[in-house]
Amino acid sequence: MSLFSQFKGSLAFLCYLLNTLFWAIPILVFGLIKLIPLKIIDKICSYITDNCASAWIYGNTLTEKILHPVTFEITGDTNFDRKQWYMVVANHQSWVDILVLQRILNGKIPFLKFFLKQELLYVPVLGLVWWALDFPFMRRFSNAQLKKNPKLKGKDIEITRKACEKFKTKPVSVMNFVEGTRFSQSKHDKQSSPFQHLLKPKAGGMAFALSAMGEHINKLVNVTIYYPEKVPSFWEYLCGQTTHIKVDIKITDIPQTMRGDYINDRQFKIDFQEQLNRFWFNKDQQLQQYYLGDSAKKDLNTISCKPEREV
Repeated sequence: MSLFSQFKGSLAFLCYLLNTLFWAIPILVFGLIKLIPLKIIDKICSYITDNCASAWIYGNTLTEKILHPVTFEITGDTNFDRKQWYMVVANHQSWVDILVLQRILNGKIPFLKFFLKQELLYVPVLGLVWWALDFPFMRRFSNAQLKKNPKLKGKDIEITRKACEKFKTKPVSVMNFVEGTRFSQSKHDKQSSPFQHLLKPKAGGMAFALSAMGEHINKLVNVTIYYPEKVPSFWEYLCGQTTHIKVDIKITDIPQTMRGDYINDRQFKIDFQEQLNRFWFNKDQQLQQYYLGDSAKKDLNTISCKPEREV
């Protein structure tokens, strides 16, 4: 990586930081005002914080276009409605995935709320911003913790349910990386994933969100992200090492078969996981097509670059 690329990356990081700090102030102020237990105040402040967050994303996009431009190749469905409730799922390979989703969906659907691990609440500045924006924080308990304290069973579900309850009053887009973590070959091998390019999807968070929000949320946005050059780190992305990203979007109605009691109905739990696995199988096939297409192009370029033999 050249010094010039690293300089641009540093400048881009500074722009992202200043933009974040600029918009964090009004978001945090109105986030605190929302604590006043009046619905009208909560509604007004939520509207303001969401619009501040959308402007924050536009600022980040402007930095990207100027300092590390990326060509997006978007296929599939793009007919969105800002008055609609959406459940968004995507494969997860890098922190860059979040920037990609924010860029391609910002302003087209209600502001994207991510399911976040409870630990991310303590990230400086951003953790409080996510809290003020009503991002749902999930806390998972290990089997060891549950054995030690059985009262914790079902607590994670209740936390998710309460976080999603507030989304019933206004259109919202809830984002869930159902793999639960970023893809790596070691993680893939450790869990013996049946997919080539994906980890096993975890159905719990998505099922709880659908249950908590009821019939309000009725559209599923299934996003597949592919990096033709290589999966970038955040720093590599800022330094302009990524120039091309492919994104496929599929919008479908959420079937009634994905609504039910995930906690107490064992058969529904099995059926829900099977349906999610089918989505993931199709996503895996889509990624395989991308990989095969790029591999064929590289082979063709290699052949065309070989010098012709003299006769």
